[in-house]
Amino acid sequence: MRRNVSDGLNEARSLNRSALAVALVIALAIVGVEVAGGIFTNSLALLADAGHMVSDVLAVSIALFAIWLASRPASAQQTFGFHRAEVLAAAANGVMLLLVAAIVFWQAALRFSDPPDVSSAPMLGIGFVGLVANVASAVILRRRQSESLNVRGVFYHVLGDLAGSVGVIVAGVIMLTTGWFLADPLVSVAIGLLIVLGAVRLLRESLTVLLETVPSHIESAKVERALTETEGVVGLHDLHIWTVTSGLVALSCHCELTGERDSDQVLAELCDMLHERFAIHHVTIQPEVVRLHGGTGDHSLPRCTSEIGHQHRPAELASTER
Repeated sequence: MRRNVSDGLNEARSLNRSALAVALVIALAIVGVEVAGGIFTNSLALLADAGHMVSDVLAVSIALFAIWLASRPASAQQTFGFHRAEVLAAAANGVMLLLVAAIVFWQAALRFSDPPDVSSAPMLGIGFVGLVANVASAVILRRRQSESLNVRGVFYHVLGDLAGSVGVIVAGVIMLTTGWFLADPLVSVAIGLLIVLGAVRLLRESLTVLLETVPSHIESAKVERALTETEGVVGLHDLHIWTVTSGLVALSCHCELTGERDSDQVLAELCDMLHERFAIHHVTIQPEVVRLHGGTGDHSLPRCTSEIGHQHRPAELASTER
């Protein structure tokens, strides 16, 4: 028996919740160490990394709240439930990353004109502690981020911290060996640029889902051909494919049937094919007998969907686009 897709989502969310909880504990520990170390050593690179870690704590907290919210059942008003909460959390984390980068750039600009002395040796030691902790968080989140945009938002935060820890170590080595204190703000700018790259990618992925774009791993033309090549289907229109949340892809369309086969059997074959070939689990297909199109009076089919951007797609035309 095929497992209900909601069971799979709940299991995935439970695993995501556990991974995020561990990452939250690690982030809180690093924040305490780096804030104290940054103040003691007078290192902007260390404080910049600590600031990013504060955003990590907020990011993980937002992600955990979104998982809780997304797990709530659907209602008469929220017919899809709160699945999109995880996508909104990912977008919020993207914006937060940009704000952190802006603060780092601002502080770095102030230090370029008057670079202060930095206690390089303690800074270097704290950088190594942060590196080990960030590697641990990245390993914990790496597997889960490929299956959840929400977890991916936190994962990008952790990658930024990992790069920040490497930057702190590099700046510490340079200042310890050469006494060139401009290395501190320079490394901070490099960390900020890496944070921006992660933020832009996360926002792009989040907005793709929110704008209901066809998922990147699915080609709508292939789905269309597979539908129209099914025996008993002669046409297709109003095809929509979108992501509700990570792991839940939805499809709706109108299929014109010849009427020569049992419609229930045709619909069952279409749903099984979409599940097995394209991993589309939430399927809504409106069957229509082809003779209803173009008819009049009692034999006509009312237009209940928008014509904007959608064309009638007979099977013969779709099959020529291979």
